[in-house]
Amino acid sequence: MTSATPPVLDPVASDGKLRGREATSAVRRAFSSPVASAVVVVISVLWTVPTLGLFINSFRSKEDAATTGWWEFFVHPSFSLAGYKQVLTGSGGLALPLVNSLAITIPATIIPIFIASMAAYSLAWLRFRGSDAIFFLIFALQIIPLQMALVPLQQYYVKGLQIGGVTVLPSPGVNGTLAQIWLTHTMFSLPLAIFLLHNFIAQIPVSLIEAARVDGANALRIFRSIVLPLSMPAIASFGIFQFLWVWNDLLVAKTFGSTDPSQQPVTARMQSLTGSYGAHLELLAPAGFITIVIPLIVFLALQRYFASGLLAGSVKG
Repeated sequence: MTSATPPVLDPVASDGKLRGREATSAVRRAFSSPVASAVVVVISVLWTVPTLGLFINSFRSKEDAATTGWWEFFVHPSFSLAGYKQVLTGSGGLALPLVNSLAITIPATIIPIFIASMAAYSLAWLRFRGSDAIFFLIFALQIIPLQMALVPLQQYYVKGLQIGGVTVLPSPGVNGTLAQIWLTHTMFSLPLAIFLLHNFIAQIPVSLIEAARVDGANALRIFRSIVLPLSMPAIASFGIFQFLWVWNDLLVAKTFGSTDPSQQPVTARMQSLTGSYGAHLELLAPAGFITIVIPLIVFLALQRYFASGLLAGSVKG
């Protein structure tokens, strides 16, 4: 009988792996030390101080906010809701712009998620010639600055667009409507959305997809019953970012939005809220905190998906 030859271990490779593990452990110990925790606490406090000052000033009177610093509130407390009342119920307030922002943000978040999820599934599981090239081309589109496309897009929205005799954009069908804001946000969010969702969807176990195909499920049924439910962490994470980007956007809203104050979103309305020569600067603080309420609700509603969605595509298997 011949004995099996034991495997030959590479001492260089073993030593390299050991050193890598030791370095990883050292980094983890460094970032979990009391000193690192104290640094994180200090940075968090310093980051929060300006927001705290703005919050306190939102409840102070116009005179106090203009003549003394916000820290004087702890020495001579003064409390007033006049700023919030004027921002919400006064002439040119934010009640209607908040509704306009929702009318812009919700479709501009749902539309790219709907398109990107289908595109990511097709590129990940419905293999066809040129699929990899299309994926890398979509990924490369992220480098195109939004500012470079504002003028061409405005021309297409006004004059229309035809490709090979097929009408892509009617003339002037979308000009002056919310549709051009939805389309602009959708076009510039799709590359990142497809990239993130593709990385997540591509890691779905092959056995699930194969089992569904054996059971007779077509591509649409697999997408609806398997891919979408399993991709909810990544979809929710991108949805949070997209909602915040569109909600806080001013450039697209000012470029393609209406000049009618009754149709402007909250960001465009806040720009003119202070009045001529900054006569009502005290209104910016309460207006700023009113505008963060809805994004905060969205984040808290989806935060359970947020941590797992951020890691989408970072780990194989």
